[in-house]
Parts: sequence; C-alpha cells; structure tokens
Amino acid sequence: MNRNRNHKGMKPWVGWLLFFVTMGVVFLLGMLAASITQRRAEIASVMNNRKIEITGIESRNEIFAENYPREYETWTQTADTTFQSEFNGSSMVDVLEERPEMVILWAGYAFSKDYSTPRGHMHAIEDIRHTLRTGSPMGPDEGPQPATCWTCKSPDVPRLMDSVGIAEFYNKPWSHWGHEIVNPIGCADCHEAETMNLRVSRPALIEGFEAMGKNVQDATHQEMRTLACAQCHVEYYFTPEGKYLTFPWHNGTTMEGAEQYYDEIGFADYTHALSKAPIIKAQHPDYEIYSTGIHAQRGVSCADCHMPYVSEGGIKYSSHHKRSPLASMNNTCQVCHRETEEDLRNNVYERQRSADQIRNLVEKELATAHLEAQFAWEKGATEAQMKEALQLIRQSQWRWDYAVASHGGSFHSPVEFQRILSLSLDRAHKARFEIAKVLALNGFTGNVPLPDIST
Repeated sequence: MNRNRNHKGMKPWVGWLLFFVTMGVVFLLGMLAASITQRRAEIASVMNNRKIEITGIESRNEIFAENYPREYETWTQTADTTFQSEFNGSSMVDVLEERPEMVILWAGYAFSKDYSTPRGHMHAIEDIRHTLRTGSPMGPDEGPQPATCWTCKSPDVPRLMDSVGIAEFYNKPWSHWGHEIVNPIGCADCHEAETMNLRVSRPALIEGFEAMGKNVQDATHQEMRTLACAQCHVEYYFTPEGKYLTFPWHNGTTMEGAEQYYDEIGFADYTHALSKAPIIKAQHPDYEIYSTGIHAQRGVSCADCHMPYVSEGGIKYSSHHKRSPLASMNNTCQVCHRETEEDLRNNVYERQRSADQIRNLVEKELATAHLEAQFAWEKGATEAQMKEALQLIRQSQWRWDYAVASHGGSFHSPVEFQRILSLSLDRAHKARFEIAKVLALNGFTGNVPLPDIST
C-alpha cells in the first residue's frame, strides 16, 4: 500500500531526471567503448602494416625505425643532456671532483680514477669507451676489465651470447669484443623482434630469479615493464673464475641478503689501498631499492614513470625517452597525483635533501676511518688487532655504496634509503672507535693527523 502511494506521488521531473542521467551514462560508456575499440584498431594497424619483417636478435636499432618511428624518435632523445634537477641531470658531471672523499673511499680500485654521473642510453657505448676505468687497451686481449663489463651496454651483447655462448662471452678481456659492440642500448635489449613483446635478454636476471626459487616467465605484462629494466639496474658481481655475471639474490633482494651472500662466499671486490679492508663495491641496486618503496607496493612499474604514455594523433604509445619523471611531470606524476608541479617537485627535493645530509656525514666519517686505519698500520697494528675495525669499515662502505650507487633511490624508497645510510654512519662511528683502541694499544693516544683532501 505504501509503495503504491509513494509511486503515485512521484513528481514527473524526477522521472525525466533519471531518464537523462541514464542516457548520459550510456552515452559515456559508449564513447569509452568506442575509444578502446579505436585504440585497439590503431595498435593492430601499426602491427599489421609493418614495412619490414624483423626476426631474431636484430641489434641495429635504426632497423626498428621503419616500423616504429614514434618509439624510435623518442629513443633518440636519450642523447639529450640538457635536463637538470637539484641533485642530478642528464649531463656528465665529475662526481670525484665534487666529492673528494669518494677518492679515499675507493682507493686502490678503478672507481677512484673516474666516476661521473650517467648520461642517457644513447651514450652507453661512448661513455664506457671513454672512462678511465676500462683503461686504454691497444689490442684484443689487453686491458684491466673483463668482457662482462659490456653486458648492459648494447643489444649486440645478446646477439654475441647467442652466437658464442654466455660463459664464453663473459670470459674474455673487455677489448676482445670492442669491434663487435657498436649499437647502444636499444630495441632488442627489451623486445622480441617479431612481436615486440617485452622480453628478458640478459641471462643473469633469469638466473637471479632461479636463485630465489622463482621463474621470470611467470611475470605479468605490468611486472615485465619493470623487469625489462631490472636486467641491468641491479646489484651484481663477477665470479672470480670466468667473470660470470651473477646477481647476489640467493638470500633475497635486500641489502642485508646480498651482504650475507658475499660474506658466506668470502667475496671482496678489492682490498682497500689505505685501510686494507676487504671492500664490496656496490653497483646500482635500483630494482632492489625500488622494490621496497610505496610505488612498487602499489604496482607502479619503472616504465609508468620513466617511459610515460603519450598520444600523437590517434596513437597512444610509450615514450622511449627514458629520463627523470621530473622532466615531464604532466605525463608522469600528475597522471595520478593532483598537486601542482611545484608542490610535487618540492616533495621530491625534500626527500633528496634529507638523504643528502646523511650521505655527507657518512662520506666524511668513513673516509676518516680509512685514513685512521692506515695510520694504525703505520704505528704497528697487527691483523688480529685490526680485524674488528676492518669488518666494520667493510660493512659501513657496503651500506654507503649500496645507497649512493642507486639511481633515484632516495625517492624510490626514502625510508629504506635513509635507513641504509644511517646504518652505514653507525658502522663508521664504531670502526673509528675500534681503531682508537688499537692505536692506544700501540702507544698512540693523540689526534690522528689527516691530510687535506678538499681538492
């Protein structure tokens, strides 16, 4: 009875309102469906109207330009070096000149000769050829570095691995493959030539997953938009025999897990020239640190921010101008975040400034620890007396390097980044305390004379 009375009492305009709202919703859904259908048709058109057939491992990037001109054109823009933010950019800067403590930290290792900020992918081969770290080999079997150093610099690498074998590729001098590796990081590094599906072209990532009991083949497409980058943007080391590229993921992808693995196998990249500490040189654990951050937890991939979708006419595609998201915030940050560019940029800088403060403290404290350890040896310290101090220096430097060697770690996971740096500072303090005790045992109780390393 009440239902009938309410129905009869409904005002006519309410019915018309419901009608028009329903029609509006149907119209919008229709437009959305049409847009999706159109985009699928456009993508199909791009794939079905390829000008040339590309098969196998095609390492020449320019070949792909025929079929995928937009992606290729944006990829060439990685040669640009004009972007600059508060702490980094796309140009080459001599970090050792800006931070002389790092020369002390890497004393006795190639990084103390030359360490600059990285440029874009198109400069990969040029930069590795010009760095002092690879020496000046004059023949195919000369030079200080193994061929493993080429692994992430060129799509010629998977081509050669397929031709001669993985272990055979690694186990040569760096100069041996110099005449073969000529194409900078590009298409075949991340894509199957026939379908353009994302792929893992570097065996070390596959083997790293296997060490954790996982299979890369189980990854979703969204996960592949990160794993394509994780082939190279990771921590790794070369085995002493054969220089086989290995990810230290046997205990997981954490900083502590990698350290545990290195300790278990008794690995050190070098013995420090001043302190004599057995040092692990961290590479660039970008994937590992990113994986602990909020964006990774929310399912945001590397490509979502560093290769954002852009539209040209009716075509939507991923920009292959891989760079800082701060360079195109309307296509990156503001796709999800509604704040202004200025607010978002300041949010990033605040995190980076906080991390930088801790980094500065660590580098001064750790460099001092190395110099004081050298002084202790000169005063007659024994290996037994120095054992604890050297272990603390090793731990401190591993944590410092793990953090600062990463690209964007202070933003990708600011809590984890600052945690690691804080632990490094703690170990450096403890190392200096242990060295002071050793010096006292050897009759020295004054201030250790330290050189001026400001230039």
